[in-house]
Amino acid sequence: MKMLNAAIIGGGAIHTCHVNALRQMPGVTLRALVDIDSERGLKLAMAYQCRFYQDYREMLLDGEIDVVHICTPHFEHKRMILAALAAGKQVFCEKPVGMNGGEIAEIALAAQNAPGLLGVCYQNRLNPTSQRIRRELAGGDHGRMLSIKAVLTWSRSEAYYTQSPWRGRFATEGGSLLINQAIHTLDLMQWFAGGVTRLKGVVDSGELADVTEAEDSAMATLHFTNGARGLFYASNCHTTDSPLLLEIHCENATLQLFDNALWRIKNGERIKLVSDASPNGAAKSYWGLGHQHAIGDFYAALTDPDKADYTDIREAGKSLTLVEAIYRSSQMRQWIEINQQ
Repeated sequence: MKMLNAAIIGGGAIHTCHVNALRQMPGVTLRALVDIDSERGLKLAMAYQCRFYQDYREMLLDGEIDVVHICTPHFEHKRMILAALAAGKQVFCEKPVGMNGGEIAEIALAAQNAPGLLGVCYQNRLNPTSQRIRRELAGGDHGRMLSIKAVLTWSRSEAYYTQSPWRGRFATEGGSLLINQAIHTLDLMQWFAGGVTRLKGVVDSGELADVTEAEDSAMATLHFTNGARGLFYASNCHTTDSPLLLEIHCENATLQLFDNALWRIKNGERIKLVSDASPNGAAKSYWGLGHQHAIGDFYAALTDPDKADYTDIREAGKSLTLVEAIYRSSQMRQWIEINQQ
């Protein structure tokens, strides 16, 4: 089997999830790291014993690089994806793959015509609890889905934005809370229910109004393809990062994700089905082991097309469509119909 050489663009916090995942994969080596901060990048490259590039375009000229991981601020994603695909590389990008529907369309066209694959990191789909929810719903024993409720309350300080000025700006992040922290929750909701047909939402800014030009809180009502209703609330104004609370109410049972564990409530009994806690018992971080699984699935598709089970541009665009729809709904104060094509 051919050894695959990977490069990571961006040496920020999230890149370590990619490094750790690559280290667990046989037949894959980290060949290069790219960062515009030469001091940080050189230090990381020395630690990883790989090449360092300050300019990603120079790295793309390296014929030995097979796979490019993009771990940069949102506004960099489109141009880096397009350049990497044009260079014949396989590409794995952090979410969001683009900042709006126009960018998604442009990237999708490039991906369709490129020899390489484009995968997007929606690692929370691979959490044990998420996978179990899908199996529980597919079994049909719980009857028709009636509603999904999701509550995400996290804490983001002023320093979080001032230390990385690209955050909280429409031009560089594409928004704030919705496109960064809450997009995974919206993705899970639509994934569990098979898509969204319409929604009505509101965004606002309270505690962070003087720090970010975008929202720090949002709420929405969603109508799903399967006829169920969705209730969504998220905020970055809490004083701690509380675990996601997600509840799926079906005719015969309720599935409840609470404190990183999935419970089934049926006939008066509350049974714990599975947990997202790590094997050593530590509480799951929001990133958890999902990155390792998501990256592993992408690389499996590179070596065996029959194992192509990764989030592609079409799937990645669904949650971004919901983000944009909530912004428009809030501005127009009306329901927004969702085109699911």
